[in-house]
Amino acid sequence: MVTSHSRIVTYSPAYTIVPTYECFNRCTYCNFRTAPGESPWMTLSAAENILLQLQSQKVCEILILSGEVHPQSTQRQNWFQLIYDLCELALKMGFLPHTNAGILSFAEMQKLKSVNVSMGLMLEQLTPTLLNTVHRHAPSKLPEIRLEQLAWAGELQIPFTTGLLLGIGETEDDGWETLNAISDLHQRYHHIQEVILQPHSPGNQQTFDAEAFDPHQLPEVIAKARQILPPDIAIQIPPNLVEDDGWLLACIEAGAGDLGGISPKDEVNPDYPHIQEQALRKILQPGGWELVARLPIYPQFDSWLTGDLKMAVEHWRTQMI
Repeated sequence: MVTSHSRIVTYSPAYTIVPTYECFNRCTYCNFRTAPGESPWMTLSAAENILLQLQSQKVCEILILSGEVHPQSTQRQNWFQLIYDLCELALKMGFLPHTNAGILSFAEMQKLKSVNVSMGLMLEQLTPTLLNTVHRHAPSKLPEIRLEQLAWAGELQIPFTTGLLLGIGETEDDGWETLNAISDLHQRYHHIQEVILQPHSPGNQQTFDAEAFDPHQLPEVIAKARQILPPDIAIQIPPNLVEDDGWLLACIEAGAGDLGGISPKDEVNPDYPHIQEQALRKILQPGGWELVARLPIYPQFDSWLTGDLKMAVEHWRTQMI
């Protein structure tokens, strides 16, 4: 029998700030990217204006989500400094930053740790055959590079989010291999707080000619993932990519306990508007599920924080009670 306490689904009240959409990778399924030099970078003053407006709203997490500037680019240091400054600004203005900016060096991750309560990087899929298809022009999607970053996050004690992109040409076994690799790293470092299972959902910008991942397959994938992953890792699904209310409930019943950051716009999937909090509550209520706001850092990782980050999280914990 399921207890009432376990009938909880979490989400993060969030807002996404994009330092730049430019990216040196050209993944064929991407609906986010612009080519280097084609779009202006976010300025600190513009970000401050956005954050000032958010202070009167129920926003906790500021997701710094960026395209990738090549590690050897003359703009790399400016790009990294902008990300750092945006995180620092968000923290000073009372928010909790979470950065997902693609491949970073160990030193870059170590520096960002001081202004982020958590960070993230999607593994997507570890199968090397994708380097001949959707990742053919995406140098930073080498599986070993992305696994290395997850390991560095563990060494640095950074609470981390990762995940799989489903339906980009992988086999079923490829997906289980990727989940097992995440599980192995977590059992070594105990730092993965959530794994996103993101179904490929076609958008207007992509060149990848493939159907959407069938959301009716998601409950089965989630159930298998729940068997593979340790119980202290949450499974997250993006509710805007599961358009049928009944199947969204089926995904939750199968073991997906988190709906991710809910913000005005899904920057990664701009063709699929986020379902907002009140609408989500109406979907979940018939299944007996309660939607509860959470912070971008799970409680078991609070002891990893120090200084301003620790104080900011303690403040938000009292606000969420």
